[in-house]
Order: sequence, then structure tokens, then C-alpha cells
Amino acid sequence: MDSNQTDPQIRDVEINQPPSDSVSELAFNPKANFLAASSWDNEVRIWEVMDTGASAGKASYSHQAPALCCAWSKDGSKVASGGADKAGRMMDISTGQTTQIAQHDGPIRCIKFVEAENSSPIVATASWDKTLKYWDLRQQSPIGTVNLPERAYAMDCNHPMLVVATAERKVLIFNLSNPTVPFDTGESPLKWQTRTVSCFTSGDGYAIGSIEGRVGIQYVEPKLKDKSFSFKCHRDPSKGVETLVYAINSITHHPIYGTFVTGSNDGSFVSWDKDSRHKLKTYAKLDAPVLSSAFNGDGKLFAYAIGYDWAQGYKGNLSTIKNTIKLHAVQEEDVKPKQR
Repeated sequence: MDSNQTDPQIRDVEINQPPSDSVSELAFNPKANFLAASSWDNEVRIWEVMDTGASAGKASYSHQAPALCCAWSKDGSKVASGGADKAGRMMDISTGQTTQIAQHDGPIRCIKFVEAENSSPIVATASWDKTLKYWDLRQQSPIGTVNLPERAYAMDCNHPMLVVATAERKVLIFNLSNPTVPFDTGESPLKWQTRTVSCFTSGDGYAIGSIEGRVGIQYVEPKLKDKSFSFKCHRDPSKGVETLVYAINSITHHPIYGTFVTGSNDGSFVSWDKDSRHKLKTYAKLDAPVLSSAFNGDGKLFAYAIGYDWAQGYKGNLSTIKNTIKLHAVQEEDVKPKQR
């Protein structure tokens, strides 16, 4: 993709009282400026974010092992999470009540609310036990179970499409009108391990990122598949004959413009316009990997978490790496597609 300018400095606001360990996922409430974070310290935390960028802790609850994912309900009233304790949990924001809503035989790596607007809440969980399960919150047992070809690594939903990426580069696409039978099953267009997937806001495809510093743009409908492509990013060619390649940890679509931001182990995030195949903005590098990111409901705030990504094991977890969540005020020119 074509390149654009770099920000000389990012003056972003830190969230108060961040997690004590690495963030696994960030999620913004779609209806209000509440930010949720699941983290490796077993906690799920929720902050209220003011228009000024100031934040205040609103609630928290615990898993019995690292919390690996989190998501909000469509109406913004509930936050759900999955953990290495093999349990899915949910908090009602108005009452503060926490309940267990899901159970697997292995850690729950991915969780999403997948119901249509104004219907009963349905949660999808994908696990390292190689299953995808659907849960009606009014029932204790799953209302549907799908055997996956491998461990679940990433998942996203834009109703009626659900995309699940697993180990061994497998990708399953579901139409939620028939949620237990894959609409399509195939392999990632990228040659190395999948790290993240994010559905287009237009609902006709998804972006997928891997550990090799590459993003795939994939259209689902057969008549659009010729538009699919992949591109290299988050690479450093300055080391002589070798190019350093960094994992893509997060892909986040802007809710209004449909452009997206990639966050990487190189400590940077970059905004892209897939339709014009154009890089919109490269931001100044940070001093630690970008682990997860999220836009708020109107796309005017962008939250990102930096910290250790555990790629080098416990020996790489240096005391100099600070776990931080920051808020960035989005400039329209950084996310709005360029007119050509």
C-alpha cells in the first residue's frame, strides 16, 4: 500500500489504574464511553471515559486464571469475557452482578455477542478445546456446538457473518442464520500463524493479520473474491540485508469510515484504507508492543494497550516494559478515505 506521513509525537492520555499484567483484549461499549479490558492478571476492568480523556474505574471482576478476551453486548448493558479458567463470565453493568455463562474443556480464547439487533442476547465462545459454542443467556447449556479443525486463535462478528481463525491457518466463516454449519471453510491467505481477524463494517469480508508482518483483505462472496489481496506492513528493513518482521496483534475497523488500524509488536499502529489500497497514517513508535486496540462507538476515540506480548516467554518480560492503556483523540483526516 502507498505510504503517508508519520506523527512526530503522540500526546495521548493514560487510563487510570491500568492492569498489573499484559492486556489480552480491549473493547469499547457501543452505546457509551465505557472501556473494558481483559488481562493476564485474571481481571476484567471497566473504565468510564470522559470527553476530556480523563478516566475513572467503574467496575471489575475476576477469572480464576488469565482473562483472554472480552466483548460488549449490542445494547451496551453487559460485558462478557473468556479465560484460561475455561469459563465465560458476564457482568451486568447496571447491577454489578457477575455470572458464569459458558464452560469449555480448554481456555476460552475468543468471545462475542452475536445476536441480531433487538433479539435475545446470544454469546459465541471459541476455545483451545477446538470447539465453537453458542450460548443463550437464558439457558445453562449451549444451544449449539461446532467442532473446529484446530484451536481457536481469533474471532470476530458483524451480523450475520462470524469469522473464526484457528491454528494451522484455518478460517471458518459462518452465516448466523445457520450458525452451526460453516458457510465457507478454507485457509488463511497468509503463510504464517494467524494472530487477529476483524470483519469489515460493510459486512462483505474481513481483514486477517499474522505473525509475519502481513495483512490479508478477504472478501467472502464469490463475485467479490477477486478483490482480495494481501500486503506487507510493520517491517523494519534497516538492518542491512535482513528485514525485521513483526506480528500484527490487532486490526480495528473505524465504525463510520470502514478504514482500519493495525497494531504490532514493533510498537506502532498504522491506519489504512483498503478500498484505495492506501496507507493513511503512520504513528510514532511506542516503547513496547501494541497488544490490542478499539474505537469507541462514534469513532472519535481510539484506545490501545501496550505491554509485553509474551512472544519471548517469561525471560523476555523485562521490568522496563510498562503495561499501559492510552486514549487517542482521532483526527478525521487520519481515518477518512482519501478522495482520488
